Amino acid sequence: METWLIVVIVVAVIVVLALIALAVAQRGRAGRTRKREQARDHLQEAQARGVRAEKEQALAEEQAARARRERAEVEERAAQAEQEARERVGKAEEERSAAEQLRAKAEKLAPGLGHDGGGRHDGVAAEDTVRRDETGGGATRR
Repeated sequence: METWLIVVIVVAVIVVLALIALAVAQRGRAGRTRKREQARDHLQEAQARGVRAEKEQALAEEQAARARRERAEVEERAAQAEQEARERVGKAEEERSAAEQLRAKAEKLAPGLGHDGGGRHDGVAAEDTVRRDETGGGATRR
């Protein structure tokens, strides 16, 4: 074989290898570029989701605070209602005690007045008892 033919073959092989190396390098660059774009997309999506998560968390915390505030208001109203009920019970006990004292005084002044048809202990005559009809109609005398 002649030397020039060997040189041409060697040069052709070198050119082919160079072209292959260039194609591989180009392909690698394209892959890296594609990966960079994909990574950038992932970062943007992560940032958007992070912002949404922060907004959701803020809304959830606000809702929880509102619920706690409403519960405190309800508890305060309930405590106030219980206090008012206790005060009413106390007043009722005072009234009952005063009524008993007045009955005792009346019994001392006129013994037997409360038991001979002059009235019941609750101050309402038995024949004047009025009750509501179960159907919601008018009052009936018993």
